[in-house]
Amino acid sequence: MKKKILVNYALPKEILGELHQHFEVIIPETGIFTRQELLELIPQCHGLVAVFQIKVDEELLDKGANLKIIASFGAGYDHIDTAYATKKGIVVVNIPVAVTNPTAELTLGLMLSLARRITEGDRRLRARLHSEWSPLNFSGSTLEGKTLGIIGMGRIGLRVSRLAQAFGMRVLYTKRSPYTPEIERELELNYAPLEDLLRTADVLSLHCPLTPETHHLLGEREFAMMKPSSLVINTARGPVIKESALIKALKEGLIRGAALDVFEFEPHVTEELLSLDNLIITPHIGCETWETREVMSAAFTQHFLDFFAGKRPQNIVNPQVLEKI
Repeated sequence: MKKKILVNYALPKEILGELHQHFEVIIPETGIFTRQELLELIPQCHGLVAVFQIKVDEELLDKGANLKIIASFGAGYDHIDTAYATKKGIVVVNIPVAVTNPTAELTLGLMLSLARRITEGDRRLRARLHSEWSPLNFSGSTLEGKTLGIIGMGRIGLRVSRLAQAFGMRVLYTKRSPYTPEIERELELNYAPLEDLLRTADVLSLHCPLTPETHHLLGEREFAMMKPSSLVINTARGPVIKESALIKALKEGLIRGAALDVFEFEPHVTEELLSLDNLIITPHIGCETWETREVMSAAFTQHFLDFFAGKRPQNIVNPQVLEKI
């Protein structure tokens, strides 16, 4: 008898083909399962693919009488109570590698759009607000020669640094455990404490996980340290930035512009953000490419196959759980 895998979001069958071959897949025909539907379905399922805004909390985990493994649909897993899953003997895995390139590419796209005012120019032309052509009428700034500050130098941060260096940018970074001087020379990176990085960066890009330590990492105090010409990009997690402080910084000219692919109160987007001309917003599309979704599906399918075959799956985020199973 095939193991049952619950997928809370209606991903296309073309993407989940391999999962359907090996497992009985319980998935909504359209949209997402409601909370009540999840609570009713989870008791019979052996695995869960946690897509987007599902909250895998104690209530849901307690209902999962047969639940053995949860796969986060992406690199982040702050929507899963991993501590309680570990207590229940449930393995949690993520997919960190597949999301690296597309998220880094989006970051560079947002960076270019901010620096060269691309989306702003598009809006003005469509609204017929740009009446004359002038060599100085819509000036942006170049990336070459600018300093990029990266908060969180994991896979995505490192890939962003390489792409930015191709544009001639100097890269500073901050992370909990800095690289050795030898690795920094090899990667052409320079470590800076957070406050120094904030004061120095022309462009600030966030690539850190959401933890109690990084919640509201950027607030009023931090924006006040930055250059008035600086740009801020967040493709990590929304609550890393205190949105009320960002709105104030953008309105008062403490920074020049920002781009958000994630939001503090996601999926809700704060109304005040929508009226800011110096802000670019995208609907959490960091790794949303067809190719990436196919790779992600293959990855979590392999995680399930390995686990139910008695093998250790890759990318376990709570390895201590193995002592309980």
